[in-house]
Amino acid sequence: MARNIQSLERAAAMLRLLAGGERRLGLSDIASSLGLAKGTAHGILRTLQQEGFVEQDEISGRYQLGAELLRLGTTYLDIHELRARALVWTDDLARSSGESVYLGVFHQQGVLIVHHVFRPDDSRQVLEIGAMQPLHSTALGKVLSAYDPVAHSEALEADRKPFTDRTTCDLDAFEHILDITRARGYAADVEETWEGVASVAAPIHDRRRMPVGAVGITGAVERLCKDGELRPDLIAAVRDCARAVSRDLGAGRF
Repeated sequence: MARNIQSLERAAAMLRLLAGGERRLGLSDIASSLGLAKGTAHGILRTLQQEGFVEQDEISGRYQLGAELLRLGTTYLDIHELRARALVWTDDLARSSGESVYLGVFHQQGVLIVHHVFRPDDSRQVLEIGAMQPLHSTALGKVLSAYDPVAHSEALEADRKPFTDRTTCDLDAFEHILDITRARGYAADVEETWEGVASVAAPIHDRRRMPVGAVGITGAVERLCKDGELRPDLIAAVRDCARAVSRDLGAGRF
């Protein structure tokens, strides 16, 4: 059996370490976290920096991820068929709903955001492509857990921690929510992940009628809900968007 190349493994671990933090890391921090000698860590960092995968702050000398990774990630997303097929429909959904639109897929025990359309107003917003969301509390996660058997297993085995007082953590109660999701064709998250925030999502299927992702909108509770319930027009708009993307992927009518 072929042996792994240790230097590549260390470089990959270094990139994951830098990706997981909210601040720049110094050489000592990186070497200590990965159990490497400073000289070894510095050599890897220097190579990654030369290739554009890592950048070093001139003042502090600390390291962060470089722009080349963003370029490669964007290239991947551009050729991702799901995202490509969803571009027009998600733009339309953002315009019609007035809310942010997210396209997510199951990835590493969570939901990976592969496309994000900003809310069509002048408010300050942060692009969340590449962000991860939990399976058990978000609308996107519940949809994937309801329709994707692998995501379902992961959601059941995961530590379903509470994010708010409304988060469903009990296994039986969570399974009941997934049953409801499959029965009505969409999932809801009303302040289960973030206080004051609601979302609704629906599944996307491919030509084999297999679940390949989910699309949803997210916004303030006072905009998405009326009399304590999600607005029916927004639910319909999200489901229409999911069906349109599914049709473009060859799924036919749902």
